Amino acid sequence: MDTHSYIAYIEQDEDGMFVGSVPSVPGCHTQGETEEKLLANLEEVLLLCLRNSDEKQISPTHFVGIKELTVAHI
Repeated sequence: MDTHSYIAYIEQDEDGMFVGSVPSVPGCHTQGETEEKLLANLEEVLLLCLRNSDEKQISPTHFVGIKELTVAHI
């Protein structure tokens, strides 16, 4: 069985829910009440998306980093 790595983006919304996505796989996003639950959900959704997708839709990504931008509100 081949294994592949994917970059997942994880955030926590204003209600405390964890929200995650895999930007390189169309439609791959979910949420969970804890980070552990989110990761389990995200793995399940990722497998479903990969199984149901056309490989041409999935583009490889290379994680560069995260930057915080501070702007003045007008």
